[in-house]
Amino acid sequence: MILAALSDYYERLLDDPESGISAPGYSQEKISFAIVLAEDGSPVEINDLRDFSGKKPVPRTLSVPQGEKRTVAIKSNFLWDKTSYVLGVSASSKRSEDEHGAFKTLHHQVLDGSDDAGIKAFLTFLDTWTPQQFTTIPHIAAHAEAMMDVNLVFRLDGERRFLHERPAIREIWSALQTQVEDASASGMCLVTGRTGPVSRLHPAIKGVNGAQSSGASIVSFNLDAFSSYGKQQGENAPISERATFAYTTALNHLLRRDVGNRQRLQIGDTTVVFWAQADSAAHAEEAESALSAFFGSEDTSEQATARLQAILEQVRQGRPLRDLPGNLDDGTRIFVLGLAPNASRLSIRFWETQTLGVFTERLAKHHADLELDPPAWRRPPTPQFLALQTAPVYGDNGRPKAEDVPPSLAGELTRAILVGTRYPRSVLGAIVMRFRADGHISPLRVALCKAVLAREVRLGKQHGMPFNEGEPPVSLDPHNQDPGYLLGRLFSTLENLQRAALGTQVNATIRDRYYGAASATPASIFPVLLRNAQNHLGKIRKDKRGLAVNIEKEIGQIVDLLEAIFPRSLPIEAQGRFAIGYYHQTQARFARNGGKDATDIDTEPEGEEA
Repeated sequence: MILAALSDYYERLLDDPESGISAPGYSQEKISFAIVLAEDGSPVEINDLRDFSGKKPVPRTLSVPQGEKRTVAIKSNFLWDKTSYVLGVSASSKRSEDEHGAFKTLHHQVLDGSDDAGIKAFLTFLDTWTPQQFTTIPHIAAHAEAMMDVNLVFRLDGERRFLHERPAIREIWSALQTQVEDASASGMCLVTGRTGPVSRLHPAIKGVNGAQSSGASIVSFNLDAFSSYGKQQGENAPISERATFAYTTALNHLLRRDVGNRQRLQIGDTTVVFWAQADSAAHAEEAESALSAFFGSEDTSEQATARLQAILEQVRQGRPLRDLPGNLDDGTRIFVLGLAPNASRLSIRFWETQTLGVFTERLAKHHADLELDPPAWRRPPTPQFLALQTAPVYGDNGRPKAEDVPPSLAGELTRAILVGTRYPRSVLGAIVMRFRADGHISPLRVALCKAVLAREVRLGKQHGMPFNEGEPPVSLDPHNQDPGYLLGRLFSTLENLQRAALGTQVNATIRDRYYGAASATPASIFPVLLRNAQNHLGKIRKDKRGLAVNIEKEIGQIVDLLEAIFPRSLPIEAQGRFAIGYYHQTQARFARNGGKDATDIDTEPEGEEA
C-alpha cells in the first residue's frame, strides 16, 4: 500500500509542471558545475551552478538521466557524473583512471555514429581530454578546488540548455531505457496489477538521516540466501520498472533537503514525510500546511500556528473544517510515512493514512489529553518538543538536549498521536524518573504525564477494562480521592508551609531533598514531614497567625481524604498522579494569591474555625 500510494503521488506530481518532478528515466540530482564545450570539443568555460543565497554555496538540483545504483562496481552515469568519472581526477577515489575509462567507453558505445553537433563535440572532448589539463587550463584550474569530486554536466557553447536536454540525446536515452525494459524479466506488478518488465534493482532512497550517504533501499534482495524458486533479486517481489521508478522518485522528492521542502522533518531517529491527496491542488496544499504546523517544520509561521489552533477549535466544537475560511476539506486524504535507517535498508517506523477530518479529530483528542489549567503552552507543542520533555535537565537554567531522548521514543509518540492509540508507556516512566532526578516539574512535563494517564483510562474504558481511577483532572480537584493525587497535593502544601516558616532563603526545600522518596515510598517520608510541619506551624503562629491557621486547615482537609496508613510504595501510574496533584496544588495557590507565593502574604484565617 505504501508503494502504491507513492506511485499515485508521482503520477499527480507529473501532471503538475511546477512540481519539479523528473520524467520517467530521469532523476533529480545535485549538480555543481557545467563544462561548456566549443564545437571542436575544447572546454571554453566553466559555469558555476551552485546556489549562493545561503551561508555557503550548495549544489543545484537538476533533472538528469537516471543514475546507476553503485555498490563496489564501476558504473558510469549518462552525460553527468562526479569528476573521477568525467575528468579522471579525484581527491578520494583510488581508481579514477578506471572510472574515467568506463565513462568514455559507455558514451562511445552509445553515441558513436550520431551526426548531432553536441554529441560530436562531447565525444571529441572525451578523446582529447587528459587529467593533467585539470590544473593546466586556466579557466578550469580556477575552479579546481570547488569542482573536485562533485557532479558535472555539459553544455554546448551558445546554448542555454544542457547537453542531456538536446532532442537527439533524449531520443537515444529513451531507446536505451526501452532496451533495458525489454531485457528484464516479465511478471505481474504487485503495485499496479499489470504485467510488464520487472525491476531487478530498485534505485536508492536518499535523504533519510542515519542511512548510507549513497542511499538505501526499501525493497532489496542482494544475497543468494534471498533467492528462491529460481527467482533472483527484484523478481522475489515483482514490481514493474515504471512503478519502481515512480515510487522511488516520489519518495526522493519528498525527502529532498532544501529550504522550501515543508513535507520532510526529523523526529528523533525517524525521518517523516507527508503529503495530501484532494480533488484540487488548493485543498491538498492547505492540508499540508496544517500538517506542517502540527509537526513544527522550521519554516512554520505564526499565521500557520494560528491556523492550526483554529482548526483544532473547530473540531472541538464538532463543526466541519470546510466551514472555515480557506480551502480546507474534511475529505482530503492524508499520508504520513516514518522511515528509520536499518543497515543498508530502510525500516518503516510507521505508516498512517486517513482523511483530514479523522486526523484533526485525533489531534484534538491529543490536545485535550494534554490540557491543563493554567495552560502549559502558548502554542501547541510539536511531537519532537514533547519527546524532549523526557530528557534530563542539568542545573536550574539548563535545557534538555535532543541527543538525550531515546532514539525510538519520539517516533513512537508521533505514531500514537497520529493513530489515536495509547502513548508509549516508556514516556510515563521517563518523565517520572526525570521528576525524581532533576526536580524540574515543568508544566509541559506534567501535561504529558497527565496525557498518558488520561488516554490510558479513556481507551481502557472504551474496551471494557475496569479502572478504579478516573482521568486525571485538568485543574485542582479538591474532591479527588486518588491516593497519589492527594499525596502530591499534601507534599505541595507542606513545601509551602516550610517556605512560609523559613523564608525564601532556605538552601533546599523538601522538594529538593525528599520528592523522589515521597512519591515512591510515602510511608517512609510523610510521617517525618508531618512532624516537622508542627514545628513550622509553631513558628508561623508567632508572626502570621492567619496564614498558619489556613495552612493547617488545608493540611487537615487533605489528610482527612487519605486512608489511615500511608502507602508503603506507589506504582508508576500513582507517581504520575502524585506529580499532577503537586502541580495543581501549587498552581492553585499562586492563582489564589495573585501570582505570589503564600510566604509573601499574611492572610486572615478562613472559615468559622478561625
